[in-house]
Amino acid sequence: MSAGVVADWLGAACLVAGGLLSLAAGIGVLRFPDVLDRMHAATKPQVLGVLLLLVGVALRLRTASDIGMIVLVAVFQLATAPVAAQMVGRAAYRSGRVDRSLLDVDELAEER
Repeated sequence: MSAGVVADWLGAACLVAGGLLSLAAGIGVLRFPDVLDRMHAATKPQVLGVLLLLVGVALRLRTASDIGMIVLVAVFQLATAPVAAQMVGRAAYRSGRVDRSLLDVDELAEER
């Protein structure tokens, strides 16, 4: 078996795994009851799913220009998703949409 065939199979596996993680994230956003739970579902598995999809595409394409673009997309995804989740969580907390009885530690209580 050549290296290209192995890379194609690994790429396909990454694409399937990334798609399943993204599907699970979408289902979690629809099914979870709380804002913070939905935020968790929208960021953690979604980012990992997108990164797996990007790795799968990179393994399938294998050209320098494509891999450079994929790395750029991955960096932007890793840089923006945590910041967006932080802002959504803080806005939900400040607007009173978070059930504070579910929080083990309430670090933002001193800001109010």
